[in-house]
Order: sequence, then C-alpha cells, then structure tokens
Amino acid sequence: MNIWMTVMSLLAQAAPAGGGGGAGAPSGPTTPPVGPGASMNIFLALLMAMVVFMFLSQRSQTKKKERERKEMFDRLSKNDRVLTIGGVIGTVHTIKEGHEVILKVDESTNTKMTFVKSAIQRIITDDSNVELETQ
Repeated sequence: MNIWMTVMSLLAQAAPAGGGGGAGAPSGPTTPPVGPGASMNIFLALLMAMVVFMFLSQRSQTKKKERERKEMFDRLSKNDRVLTIGGVIGTVHTIKEGHEVILKVDESTNTKMTFVKSAIQRIITDDSNVELETQ
C-alpha cells in the first residue's frame, strides 16, 4: 500500500491543482503549469509502477515454481521414472533419508546411481514424452 501512496503523491506533485492564490493572483480558474518537469514526473511514476508490478509478478511465479517442485519431491516414490537435470533417465530404486535418491539406470547390468533430490528435473509419466521442457 505504501508504494501506491508514493505513486499517488508523485502524480499529485506532477500537476498541482489551482493557482497559488496570492494577493495579486487572479480570482478566476487557472490552469496548472505544464512543462517538461511535470511530464517527466508522470513518466517516472508510471515507470516505477510498472517496475513494481513486474517485480511482484516475477516473485509470485518463482514461488509457484518452488511450490510445484516441492510437491513433485513429496510425491516421488519407488518405481517412478525420472529425468535428471543431467539428462539421465532412470527408475527410482530407493529414497534415502535426507536428500539422496538411488536410481536404477540400466536394467540389464543392474546399474544404480545416487543423486541428490534437487538433481531430478521431472517425473516421466509417459515413455513417449521424454523431450525436455524449455524453462
């Protein structure tokens, strides 16, 4: 709310209402002084509002991605096929306490590799859909 008060204050300063009202001032309605300074203040206020909006929008998107990633780790279970950030595709063999996951990467030789949970990019739900998603 404080940001909007600042924006409104800048807009109010950009175009002051009424004339000064001194002893020699005319008594009729006057137009506010408009010059390069007033338009610059309006421009700066709008620019600041856009920057604040973009910051808040980016922050909410980042929180949403973090929440989705945490939910993925929470639902990770044995026998899930996963893709790691290094491009390794494997099946979850064991989920250890802490942050380790053991993946079986080769059925014929029974090869297993240990990864940290954060190295898992996504759970593969369909074998035909192994393409990497752009982020």
